[in-house]
Amino acid sequence: MIKIEQLNIVGKRSGEGFVAHKAMLVSALSRALADRVTLMGLTIGRKGLLGYLKALGGSNVVKVTPAGNASVSQVIGKRLKVLCGANTSTIGDSEWIGDKTPLTFCDVRVSPNNSVKPNVGAIELAEALNKVLPFTSKDEARPVLACVKFEAKEGKLTLVSADGFRLAIIALDYDDGEGEALVNADDLKGITNALKQAKRVRVSFEAGGETIGGYSLIIDTELIRYKWQGVNGDYPDYQKLIPTEFNTFAHFDTIEAIKATNSLKALSDNPKAYPIDLTIGDGKILLANPDDTGQAEVVADTDGQVGGKVRIDGQYLAQALKACGGMVEFKLTNEANEQAQKDRKAKAEQAEPKAEAEPVAEPKAEAEPVAEPKKARRSRAKEPVTAK
Repeated sequence: MIKIEQLNIVGKRSGEGFVAHKAMLVSALSRALADRVTLMGLTIGRKGLLGYLKALGGSNVVKVTPAGNASVSQVIGKRLKVLCGANTSTIGDSEWIGDKTPLTFCDVRVSPNNSVKPNVGAIELAEALNKVLPFTSKDEARPVLACVKFEAKEGKLTLVSADGFRLAIIALDYDDGEGEALVNADDLKGITNALKQAKRVRVSFEAGGETIGGYSLIIDTELIRYKWQGVNGDYPDYQKLIPTEFNTFAHFDTIEAIKATNSLKALSDNPKAYPIDLTIGDGKILLANPDDTGQAEVVADTDGQVGGKVRIDGQYLAQALKACGGMVEFKLTNEANEQAQKDRKAKAEQAEPKAEAEPVAEPKAEAEPVAEPKKARRSRAKEPVTAK
């Protein structure tokens, strides 16, 4: 995965350098995801440069130029000169870069203006990413499922993630062409916080590169352009996995459901893998541990078949409820009900032999007196023969 970042700073050119507002430069550096900044041919640690600019006082304007002339640069190496009010300093190449600094880069571009025509909401896109990122796969053997799929078509921008057990889909209004790309979830870390600070956001797809459909994903904000060349692979046809018919429905508050789930988690021997039985009743949902050690009720608006039941992994359920938030609609299919009935039947069949084990053993105890008369008859029949 190749990730490219470009900081678009509004400022004025000053010889080989530039003049810009310090607050704008600080804001752009704080939103960048890369760890190294390329500026006038030098590479500098982003966090160190950000910390230095924040510490500067005396003026809201910063001037950055190459330090010294060509002959000086040959002697001491290339350096940058930073002026802010009464503060003057020089920064050398590879400043604030250590051996463990990741090799991720962002370029700084300065222009008189930078206009971005938004086509999605910044907060909406950030929240959508937060809802799908937790459901990507952590299995290195499944690189495609470790990605978030961005798909634009038919007036919607759809974000999809799955890990082989769960599927998360969220669609945003989008009327700016078509395209699709797979972006690794690890490369999207930090972008949600950056988007929450952005005023304008534009999502687009650029042709070219070894990507699905030949597209790369681009997210433009008023300060930074983020670009990802997508992962090459075929994403599963997730539409086939979505049921089309349901027979049981429930509307309830996720906060109360999460509290109920956590109470059952506390009773489980394994807090990372604890199944929960959900039974949809009349005006409520009953959550219970399979071993009947605990249960909790959640008020719900229910419809359809009463008594619908399904067993779900508690951790998966809690993550889904947290991602959705607010009021949710829970739908149950016939297949889930049938499977739950099979589980209950199998559990009952396993319990029946144990209950009948004691009465079955009793006839064996009575078999001894039944056998004794036979032995007695045989012994009496032999006595006369022995007498002769």
